[in-house]
Amino acid sequence: MRIIAGTYRGRKLATVGKGDPGAHLRPTTDRVREALFNMLGGGRFGTPFDGTRVLDLFAGTGALGLEALSRGSAYVTFVEKGRSGQKLIRENLSLLDCHDQARLIGADALRLPAADAPAQLVFLDPPYGKALGEKALASAKTTGWISPEALIVWEENAPQIAPEGFDLLEHRRYGDTTVTLLSAQ
Repeated sequence: MRIIAGTYRGRKLATVGKGDPGAHLRPTTDRVREALFNMLGGGRFGTPFDGTRVLDLFAGTGALGLEALSRGSAYVTFVEKGRSGQKLIRENLSLLDCHDQARLIGADALRLPAADAPAQLVFLDPPYGKALGEKALASAKTTGWISPEALIVWEENAPQIAPEGFDLLEHRRYGDTTVTLLSAQ
């Protein structure tokens, strides 16, 4: 796994290997990440990376938030409750030497603490098929993590409907991954 573009372009990231304790993590592949970020950066959704604050829920290795940081986002908050994921995020922050632009919250994405500042870009990559995405978005919105008109990028194995307080923008399919794009109201 590597950073696709931007400041950290080509830099390798720590990830899980077969038999690792974090083998249950499902990092977004380089190919899907590249297609997703090219689509996001294409101008159709404004300038989602230019100086924005990012919230990466169910962050896993942190690859989505780190890619946004590499492309010009100002700050990323990673939320990951698993110890393996937390370890990988810390390792990746060290590899890129970007601790001053990031924060790791070792918590359940369904029970977030109050936000210090809202995010304009939210990545949501819950375990597939467990109906956790809508609950995580509700938690993030209630605790002040999502700014009005924030762009939400929700990865799942099927298209998702827009929960209350969000508008559906579109669905994109990348192999067995479906990305649902939402805008916060």
